[in-house]
Amino acid sequence: MRKANSYLDLVLNPFNLFRTKRILNINPTVIPQRKEPESINLYVYDYDAENIHEERLKNVKDCFTYKHSNRVTWINIDGLRRTDVEVICNHYGIHPLVQEDILSIGQRPKVDEIEGVMFCLLNMLYFNEKESAVEVEQISIVLGEQFVLSFQEDASRDVFNPLRDKIQFRQNKIRQSGTDYLFYTLIDLIVDSYFVVMERLSDKIETLEEDIVRNPNKRTLARINQLRKEMIVLKRNIAPVRDMVNGILRSESNLLEERTGKYFKDIYDHIVQANDLAENYRDMMMNLHDLYLSNVNLKMNEVMKVMAIVTCLLAPATVIGGLFGMNFDVIPYAHHRWGFYIACSLMVLIPLVMLYIFRRRGWF
Repeated sequence: MRKANSYLDLVLNPFNLFRTKRILNINPTVIPQRKEPESINLYVYDYDAENIHEERLKNVKDCFTYKHSNRVTWINIDGLRRTDVEVICNHYGIHPLVQEDILSIGQRPKVDEIEGVMFCLLNMLYFNEKESAVEVEQISIVLGEQFVLSFQEDASRDVFNPLRDKIQFRQNKIRQSGTDYLFYTLIDLIVDSYFVVMERLSDKIETLEEDIVRNPNKRTLARINQLRKEMIVLKRNIAPVRDMVNGILRSESNLLEERTGKYFKDIYDHIVQANDLAENYRDMMMNLHDLYLSNVNLKMNEVMKVMAIVTCLLAPATVIGGLFGMNFDVIPYAHHRWGFYIACSLMVLIPLVMLYIFRRRGWF
């Protein structure tokens, strides 16, 4: 039944107007209508250069004991429930405005420093192969004196698994550094994931380009329109991150060590490159649209050329048949014993001569 409804939507709405509405109708001033999860996943990584303690907790209050551990503490919360966010933020002294931003929907990537903590909000991007769509998950990262808090919407996926693996090794730089380096690593993994999404979109664009050259049709135009919408999502989420990282670089916060600045410069280089690629992909989509229109017009011109040639070749036969079909009493060769054969010969011979002339002139 679901497959039938999906096919019906595809037939009635080939250009996916519902996707357009989801992309464009974003208003951060509207009170969020996010459905709160029944449960959350809360992981704590408390470590220093020598030891690490990893624990999965069921209640946010259980992580309060790590506030004064004198080690680096990373608390990752998958699933946003207002009560849990308010409890843990109040305990760690996070401003209510930051709490509202964490619980908001459709916020622009940004960085703020309020009351001794640095707050960073940006989006993780995923590519849905089934829907051929870019999916967005908002993530909030709070950097404090000895802690880093990360808040995610979806508990089923993220891009932090490489960090979880690296943090287990004693000699890894993450274990040898402070909270600012952990803060950098989280942002770096999110930015690097943008290139994975763009690579998948690049494959889709190349496939679409081949289809346009070989056999453009209405479905091809719908796919062009769909990919252009995904480019809007990509550009909207990547472009502001450059300003966000630039804000971190210009920050004079005591939470960021001077030696960590070169790592954020590396992120800045990556996000500039990602932004340039997003611009290139958008230009490619515009070029593909022009290529589609050119191929459709070329195909129509080919059809019109064939029809014009056929019309020209049939014109002599039409004229000869019309002359001998007139209602006159006296028509030359009308009653001649070879009149019919002469007329048929002319109907065949003249088009052949015309074909020869067209061929010599290179008209086809």
